[in-house]
Amino acid sequence: MATNVIREKPKGGFDFSKIQEQIEYSLTSLTVKDMAIFARQFAAMFNAGVAIVRCLSVLHEQCSNAKLKRALRSMNADVQEGINLAEAMAKFPDVFDQLFISMVAAGEVGGVLDETLDRLAVMMEKNHKTEAEINSAMSYPKTVLGIAIVIFFAMTIFLLPTFAKIFKDIGADLPAFTVFMLAISAFCTAWPPIQQITVIGVIIALKIAFDMYYKTPIGRLQIDKIAMKLPIFGDLIEKSAVARFCVIFGSLTRSGVPILNSLEIVRDVAGNQAISNAIEYARQEIQSGGMISIALQEQAVFPSLAIQMMAIGEETGELDKMLMKVGAFYETEVEEAVKGLTSMLEPLMIVVVGGIVGSILLSMYLPMFSVFEKL
Repeated sequence: MATNVIREKPKGGFDFSKIQEQIEYSLTSLTVKDMAIFARQFAAMFNAGVAIVRCLSVLHEQCSNAKLKRALRSMNADVQEGINLAEAMAKFPDVFDQLFISMVAAGEVGGVLDETLDRLAVMMEKNHKTEAEINSAMSYPKTVLGIAIVIFFAMTIFLLPTFAKIFKDIGADLPAFTVFMLAISAFCTAWPPIQQITVIGVIIALKIAFDMYYKTPIGRLQIDKIAMKLPIFGDLIEKSAVARFCVIFGSLTRSGVPILNSLEIVRDVAGNQAISNAIEYARQEIQSGGMISIALQEQAVFPSLAIQMMAIGEETGELDKMLMKVGAFYETEVEEAVKGLTSMLEPLMIVVVGGIVGSILLSMYLPMFSVFEKL
């Protein structure tokens, strides 16, 4: 029987390839899409009857990602030595998160590794799709707003002073709005370079301070709570977080991961501190004999529909199925919310840009009207 161990190069001398490999490993990042493709290909081969070692060997040969490639090489050797797949994956926490490892471990124990890998692939593909849709919806207003700000300052700094000189030469009476815009122009152009650098430094310092505050448990909790209450965006953030919780929790319990362990994993990957705190509270209540739905309801973070559906799932003993249904429902809600947000933001951004440019043009042309009236 042919062995599929991926052999290392023999030692001896200074191996520059090792340095190159380490640099590539450090610089390479893994995306959700990369992991979804890996899980899908692994599941397809394993479902076709290909041995795990052979699957890992084939995946290693065709893998172009340095991080995943190194992990696959090590996993191949470990599995050959009798280590189970989940333990081999656990050696690479920067490649496989706890969610992935726990589901694979449950799949191995239950003899349904192919189904588990398929479930992981579907879950990650949906997450990738949702994230891409949200990022796409947010990139448009960010880009347009950035362009509008550049146009505003360009016209304020370069155009308005020129027109101000013309108005002064012809002795035109300046309306209050034009005076206001010229004051903004003077404010932007009067600062010496040292003050401009200071302002930029303060802005950067505030951004760093905000990021540091967000990394603290209290800061992240407060900011996440505020984000969920924002007009327009808050509803999208809440639905996305609920969908993520339900899909991941449902997938874990369906794969055979114990509920307490499942909640611990979901808590760590929830992506929202308010949701994470509610999950941790529910986990502690379950340890004391409580119910998930009641514990989550007490935290007042999850929508009532999700709570009611989870309660029905607990009563009927089909919590995993109900969680998957709720997750699918909220994923659809997120898709619809993203579409609605995009359709609403496009005309809104046009109005914003038009208002910015129009206000500057108005400030330049209003004095001309007063000059024409005197003729």
